[in-house]
Amino acid sequence: MPKVTSADGTTIAYERDGSGPPLILVDGAMCDRGGGPMRPLAARLRHAFTVYAYDRRGRGESTDTPPYAVAREVEDLRALIAEAGGAAHVYAISSGAALALAAAASGPGIVRLALYEPPFTSEADVEGGARRREYTGRLTELLAAGRRGDAVALFMTNVGVPPYAVEGMRAQPGWSALEAIAPTLAYDDALLGDGRVPRSLASAVTVPTLVLSGGASPEVLRHAAEATADAIPPAGHRTLDGQTHDVSPDALAPALTDFFGA
Repeated sequence: MPKVTSADGTTIAYERDGSGPPLILVDGAMCDRGGGPMRPLAARLRHAFTVYAYDRRGRGESTDTPPYAVAREVEDLRALIAEAGGAAHVYAISSGAALALAAAASGPGIVRLALYEPPFTSEADVEGGARRREYTGRLTELLAAGRRGDAVALFMTNVGVPPYAVEGMRAQPGWSALEAIAPTLAYDDALLGDGRVPRSLASAVTVPTLVLSGGASPEVLRHAAEATADAIPPAGHRTLDGQTHDVSPDALAPALTDFFGA
C-alpha cells in the first residue's frame, strides 16, 4: 500500500485508481478506505479522474502522532496533494468536509472543492449548540476512561441511530474495528469547533466550491449546507433529490464529474 509522510512524521496510507486529473476523497467520522463510502465512489469516478482515497490519521493503515491538532490533519491532506502533483480536486463528506474546508482556506493546492453535508449548526440554533457541548464533554470523558465502545455508541446515537440498533451493532464482529478508531472521534469533534459554520475560515476560501446536500436529509443538515455555501464567496449549493446523509455513489458521482469538469 503506497504511503506518504506528513509534516509531523505521521504515515498516511492511500490507494490510487483511474486516470485523469487528480481527485482526493476525504472521509467523515468512523470511516476508512476499507469501511466507508469512498471505494464505491472511486469506482464510479475512475474513468474520469485519478482518484486518491486515504486513511485519515489514526485509522486503517495510517499511523498517528499525538497530540492531535486540526493543523496536523490539514498537513496530512496537503502531503497527499503534493503526492498527487501539487494540485488536486478535493471531495469531502460530513466532518471530513470541515477538514477540507480548513485545508482550502490555508493556502493553494486545491483546484476545486466539493463538500457534502458538513454537519455544522445554525448560529441561531441555541438548543443544537447546547447538545453539541454536552456531546463533546461526554465524549471526552469516555475516551479518557478508555471506554471506546461507549464512545462509539455515543457517537452513533448522537447522529440519530436508535439505541436498540446500536446495541445490535455492539454484538456484531465489526464493532471491534469501530472501537479501534474510536479515539479519532475526538479529531472530528475538534474539526467542527463550536459547531457553527466557521465563517472567518470559509471567507478565506478562494477556489470554486460546491456544497451538496440530500433532498431527503434532515432539515438541519440541509440548512447547514446552505449556510456553508453562503459563507464561502465562490461557492454554490446543489440538492441531490431523494438522497440522505448516506448518499448513493450513483447519485453523487455525476454531480462531482460535472462540477470538476471531467
